[in-house]
Amino acid sequence: MLLGYARVSTDDQDLALQREALEKAGCRRIHEEKLSGARRDRPQLARLLDQVREGDVVVVARLDRLARSTRDLLEIAELLKEGGAGLRSLGEPWADTTSPAGRMVLTVFAGIA
Repeated sequence: MLLGYARVSTDDQDLALQREALEKAGCRRIHEEKLSGARRDRPQLARLLDQVREGDVVVVARLDRLARSTRDLLEIAELLKEGGAGLRSLGEPWADTTSPAGRMVLTVFAGIA
């Protein structure tokens, strides 16, 4: 199952474009948040990560919607990998852990970090 995650930083920003892109990509459920990405305590992200099952793919419009640092991104990607799930960014096609090339790119990022 494709699970979407959309986030904006403030209440006056709109999630509509992200929601539309995630729906168009085939996401069956979309978790939305209006919180700074720098915050570690994002309830909808925590709920999403708790609900992910083996074979699921978490989809984001852009990686900066999911994580604000390489370290956070790699931690989330590793959690998904441990659960048998994947990660895909619509805005960065190279960031797709469901493909061998995408897994390699994130492995290189992890090595650099």
